[in-house]
Formats: sequence, C-alpha cells, structure tokens
Amino acid sequence: MTSTPPGRTTPARPPAELRRSLGVVDGVAIAASSTAATTSIAIGMGTIAATVGLQAPALMLLAFLPVLGIASAYARLNRSEPNCGNGYVWVGKSLGPWPGFLTGWVTIVGTVIFLAFTGAVTGSVVLIFANKAGLNSLAGISLDPQSTAVSTAVGLVVLAAVTVLAVTGVRSATRLQFGLLVFEYAVLLFFCTWALVTGRQEFSLSWFNPFEISSGKAFAQGLVLAVFFFWGWDAAFSVTEETKSPEDSARGGFIALFAMLGLFIFASVAFQREMSLPELIKNGPQALPYLGAKLAAEPWASLPLLALMFSAVASVQSSVIPTARGLLAMGRDRTMGRVWTRINPKYGTPAAGTVIVMSIAAGIAGLAVVIPKLSDMLLAAVNAIGLVVALYYGLTALACAVRFRAARHEGPREALLAIGVPAASGTILLGLGVYLGYSYLTMSDHFELSPDNGWFMLSLPAAIVIGGFVMAAVAKYGRRSPYFTTGHGTDADALALPMDRTPA
Repeated sequence: MTSTPPGRTTPARPPAELRRSLGVVDGVAIAASSTAATTSIAIGMGTIAATVGLQAPALMLLAFLPVLGIASAYARLNRSEPNCGNGYVWVGKSLGPWPGFLTGWVTIVGTVIFLAFTGAVTGSVVLIFANKAGLNSLAGISLDPQSTAVSTAVGLVVLAAVTVLAVTGVRSATRLQFGLLVFEYAVLLFFCTWALVTGRQEFSLSWFNPFEISSGKAFAQGLVLAVFFFWGWDAAFSVTEETKSPEDSARGGFIALFAMLGLFIFASVAFQREMSLPELIKNGPQALPYLGAKLAAEPWASLPLLALMFSAVASVQSSVIPTARGLLAMGRDRTMGRVWTRINPKYGTPAAGTVIVMSIAAGIAGLAVVIPKLSDMLLAAVNAIGLVVALYYGLTALACAVRFRAARHEGPREALLAIGVPAASGTILLGLGVYLGYSYLTMSDHFELSPDNGWFMLSLPAAIVIGGFVMAAVAKYGRRSPYFTTGHGTDADALALPMDRTPA
C-alpha cells in the first residue's frame, strides 16, 4: 500500500470522457430510430388525412425540401464545429446567446414531451397485445388500450427499461435499434406493398397536387405535421463527440433522411390505395394495425402492431440519447447545472442526465391523464411539438447562413449552398410556425383542454418558449454562465467544468 509523500497532493483523477465508438451505421440507426417512421406512419397518417385529405404524398415531398436544406446546414456547421450541443452551440455563436439558449431549450423540452407521449403509445400497443392474448383486466383494472391512464402506466415500465439500456452504453443501444429497424421496415414494406397492389381505391396523381388542399390554414398545419414526420434525423449529430469522425454524423443523418422520404411517400400512397378517406380518418392512431387486420388473418395481422411497438421502443431510446447530450453541452457551459456533465466512468455515457431526463418524461406522462382519450393527447402533442421543431430547425438554418456569409465571395454555387439554401429553408419553417400560431390564436375565443381548441394548441409551445427565456435569465444572472458573455459553447474536448459556486 502506498501513501502520498508529505507536502504533495493526490493527483486528480482525469474526468471521464464520452467514448468515440460509433460509425455511419450507428448514426443511421440513431437518426432513423429517432425519426420513427413506423410510429409516424401508424399514428400520423390519419391525422394528416383529417387535415389535408388525400394530399399527404404532396405534403411529404414539399416538407422534405426545407428539411433537406436544414440537414445541409447541420452538416456544414458540424464540419466547422462538432459539438454534442449542435444547435444550441451554433446558434449561440452566430445569432447570439439568447436565441442559442432558446434553441437548446426548446429542443430538449420538445423531446422530453415526445418521450412522455411516445411512452403512452408504447403502453397502448402492449395493451393491445395483452387483449389479443385474452388478458383484458388485471387486479380489477381494465386493460383498455384507449385509456390514457392505463397506457401511460404500462409506458412508464417501458421508459424504465429503456433508461437502463441508454445508460449502459450507446453502442449496444444502437445495435439493438438497428435490429428493431430491420424488422419493422421489413414488415412495413411488406404490408404497404400488399396494400399498393391489392387496394381498391383508385390511384390519382391529384394526391401529389398541393393546390387541391382546401385552405391556407390546412396547408400550413399539414406541412408542419409533415415536417414533424421527418423530425429526429438530427439525432445523429448529437453523438458527434462519440463518432469516430464528424463526417459520420452527417452521413448517418442524410442516409436516414432520404430513407424516411421513400418510406413516407410509399406508405401514404399505399394507405390511400387500401382505405378511403373517411376510413383512414376514422382509424386515426390505429391505422397501421387496422391495415394489418384488413389484409391478413392472425397471427400475421399482428405483425404491423409488433413493428409499431418496436418502433416506439427504439424511438424512445434514440430520443433520450440526444437529449442527455444536449444537456451535457449546456451543463459544461454552466447554462444548466453541473449534474448534467457527469459521465459514468464505466459506461462512458451521461448516466445521471439520462436518468433525470427519463424521470421528468415520466412525470409529464403522469400529468397527461387529464386528457381522457389517447388519440386526443397524441393530436395535441403532435401539433405542439411541430411548432417547436419549426422554431429550432429554422434558427439553426439561419445560424448557418450567418456564419458562412463570407461564402458570397466564393462564387454563386458556394453562396447558394452555404447561405441561400439554409436561409430559405429556415425562413420557410419559421414563417409556417408564425402562420400556424396565429391561426391557433384566432380559431377560438376561449381556453379549453381540447385538441380542437386553438388557445390550448398554442399554449404548450408558448409555455415552452417563455420558460426558455426564464431559464436563460437564470443562466445569465444566477449562474453567471460565460456562454452569455461570448455566445460560444465549451469546446468538445473540455468535459470538466471549472470549480465554481454556482447552484447545481
């Protein structure tokens, strides 16, 4: 046994670091799982049909264009400054610390809300399987898949299991996600191909005509919903400090994004070939299981339901990964507490932050029981998060245009790619968000807890933004974060915070 010589101090143990173990395939798995194509198709096709009728294929194509422009902005910014805080760091440096903090804040809060509601979706699917197995009640409690309370309770169990997987290693988590993706996409493609070939609804090129949408409000709401379908591909950039090369993050995000476009258009056409518009709207969040039951007998009819459950589980797991890492970036800038910077020395992951994020999501899920029907809860969440996504995507794209504004001297092509495309994409999404927010404000004259009430639909994203400004003020004046002096995020290699007396 050795002792420290007199007059000397014991050397400080080097801080634990994030492990660079991920490649392109892992980035694809994280981005695709976070996008959750199967879940989006299953619960979103009915919603988008109720908004824009049979023009879903047209909106998928239109929504893809600004999203692609924003993806190119992410890739360019990531090459310039790889950081797990991505938009929070990039916007802070280019547009200022207040919009930068707001970008990080709305990204995190929107994802936490998504985690809470996706947990309820997963619980609902588990309950459907229980009903199929003949288990309709337990300890006197009805196992009703349409019950928000019961679905949420089951979903909380799933959240706990996913938390363990996310804590014990991101590489093992991505491998599981990749396996789930292969299964769910195989099932989705099989049933959609079947519907496309045998469907009795006549195919029409008008499905790709956005001018047949009934109103500007319906178009804006539908386009925001379609953007929400693509939401999640940017998760690949949150693990840029854990990838072997920053370029791997961009490749993974782009591959997942183009794959999602193909799946969304293919599925929207297939659904409309098999189901009439009233039929599609009626089945809403159960559209994919309904399709399976309509086309096949048991046990094959349950395969789409199983794919939906796998998609929801993978989506929850892949969503908590970027959220914990975004909070890590904010924590090491002291805009958030130091607890978020704790890296588990055994697993090389932000374990404490992951557990806290999931605990907050579980608490929100518990509060969601005030909305009696799961479908109402889903509709409210999708619309609210769509506005939040439009905000932080738009700000990040504008940050790219500002940062690389010198490219205007490098020729028309470089100016277009570095400035024009990101600026146009960001402006489109921010404009859509403002228009849709105004339409929500004017569609009702009172507040009511209902997805049909405009004030209610607007209240959640408004509360998130206001909360962001409050937390930014706390970070600047309470924590005295240097981020608000420089607008620069902490360097990716500087994971240890300096000693300070700011609150945790």
